[in-house]
Amino acid sequence: MTELVRLGRAAPARRPARIAILGAPNSGKTTLFNALTGHRAKAGNYPGVTVDRREGDLHARFTEVPVRLIDLPGVYSLEPQSEDEAVAVRVLRGEFGEPPPDGVVVVLAATTIERALPLIVEAANLGVPLCVALTMIDELKARHGEIDVKALGAALGVPVLGVVGNRGLGIDDLGALLAASSDWAPSAALRGPAVADTPEQRFDWAYGMLERCRRKVPRTDHWTRRLDRFLLHPVLGPTVFLAFVALFFQAIFTWATPAMDLLSGLMDGLADWLLAVLPDALWTRLLADGVIRGVGAVIVFLPQIVFLFTVILFLEGCGYMARAAFVVDRLMGWAGLEGRCFLALLSSYACAVPGIMATRTIPSERDRLTTILVAPFATCSARLPVYTLLIAAFIPADPVFGPFTWQGLTLGGLYFLGTAAALVSAAIFQRGLRRGASLPFYLELPPFRLPRPSDILLGVWDRAKMFLRRAGTIILCVSIVLWFLLNLPRRAADPELGAAANQQAILEGSYAASLGRLIEPVFAPMGFDWRINVGLVASQAAREVMVSTLAQIYAHEDEAGEGLGGVLAGADERSGEPVLSRPSALALLVYFAFAMQCVSTLAVIRRETGKWRWPAFTFVYMTGLGWLGAWVTFLIATAAGA
Repeated sequence: MTELVRLGRAAPARRPARIAILGAPNSGKTTLFNALTGHRAKAGNYPGVTVDRREGDLHARFTEVPVRLIDLPGVYSLEPQSEDEAVAVRVLRGEFGEPPPDGVVVVLAATTIERALPLIVEAANLGVPLCVALTMIDELKARHGEIDVKALGAALGVPVLGVVGNRGLGIDDLGALLAASSDWAPSAALRGPAVADTPEQRFDWAYGMLERCRRKVPRTDHWTRRLDRFLLHPVLGPTVFLAFVALFFQAIFTWATPAMDLLSGLMDGLADWLLAVLPDALWTRLLADGVIRGVGAVIVFLPQIVFLFTVILFLEGCGYMARAAFVVDRLMGWAGLEGRCFLALLSSYACAVPGIMATRTIPSERDRLTTILVAPFATCSARLPVYTLLIAAFIPADPVFGPFTWQGLTLGGLYFLGTAAALVSAAIFQRGLRRGASLPFYLELPPFRLPRPSDILLGVWDRAKMFLRRAGTIILCVSIVLWFLLNLPRRAADPELGAAANQQAILEGSYAASLGRLIEPVFAPMGFDWRINVGLVASQAAREVMVSTLAQIYAHEDEAGEGLGGVLAGADERSGEPVLSRPSALALLVYFAFAMQCVSTLAVIRRETGKWRWPAFTFVYMTGLGWLGAWVTFLIATAAGA
């Protein structure tokens, strides 16, 4: 009986082989990871350290044996200077409660292999079996370069495969090699006295190794060289950058408006249809006004979000963003920061959360903290719905010169205002808040290339999903809570008054109105009434909630079908005064440019710094600056007769 029980036991599950993908930034590492996993990647955090990693299983078409791939942060060396580089090294050494990887794929760009080859030596010194994936082989040949891949593999003593990740060339061979990772062995040729230990001697070894492999250095790309003379010029470069930014913001209004109007009409039509066909009940108004109009008021800005990220991802893919970092580095130097800080701030224009997380690449602790504290000034996509609503309602679309209008220039000015606030604050913090040394900045400029449309589409789709997810979670929940606060306590309808007047009476006596009046003395100097104050309180959860809140408050007043912007710019039916004066609207724009209105951003600041004092400090100084800027703007606009 004992023997039968022993035979009946299930065999222990085999642990999947774990293969780390190691390489420098822009080497094609993540492109390979996605090609090998079939885009089935998941994000996570290493225990105890808040650095994102990507894991995915090797696609089933390559093997039936489970293989787990780990996409490590990009590194130039295993002698770490920044937090993300340190995490990559600790993963390779098995210092996170997990065993070291069973193998390492070192990804090298064929066009810059002389600078990346020493990374193989450092990986081999860890004693981990490894192979080499040589990317961008097609670009090497297009630039009349050459390298003997077989000779390189023989010299290194490890398998070497040439691949083109974005076209799928060589991926099947690499997948088969990863499936057989149990047959790999540490390279004896790369360890011991044959390879020296200093950075300088490793590069000498790399050049000697490449001479043995009959390597022909690729030519500098003709178009890249000609464009860089223009785009990196100390005068022409910044001029082109500013001109492009101005055109970009003008196009946001010009090109996205028709699609926004279409979405707005669909949302309003759906809400009106529900009110017409469903019983006149509380839950009907909740669905129509709280959900459809509330969330729909934010969703209508999806075309602008799509356009924004399409342009940004195209510029990243073609190589211009690296040039922009080089051009702006001089300005960042005035603020005491460097180019890596600009790249983190650039990410914050999408959302401050990933921008703050991107500061892990900054090796200087002082520079990193300063960048974290000023990153929320970057005009994130959550501000865009508020900006667009108020600019379209209160700023005329009159042309200024050429294709530029006052609306486009105002939007660009708000982006400039946030950037200026970030740089000035950084200069103050760098000189007085924290002391420490800055480290040198180096940036490899990739050649210009046309990005794959599929990469741009996938990137835009990810951002659009993130925007819609916020609309379907945070904004939906806040909209529902606000609807109850705006409609409770209920009161009996006065038959002598119309439906709109009864609804107005409910709003005036609601819990939300009481809250808005409670903080009215704080914002009275800018001319904000309780309605705007309720929106400011609600927007602490997410800035876009300001739009959905105002859409609910003023839903019953849009009898002429002018939309929320038309209601805000019109006159109050009872008093005849403007619902929101132009000086107050300008003050509100400035407040949103400066104030800290995002719980998620405060949470990530706490996580990245490990202390509550920094998010508290960020909230106080940014919100205080927002109030001061709004008050000064209101005074100036009023004095100017706006």
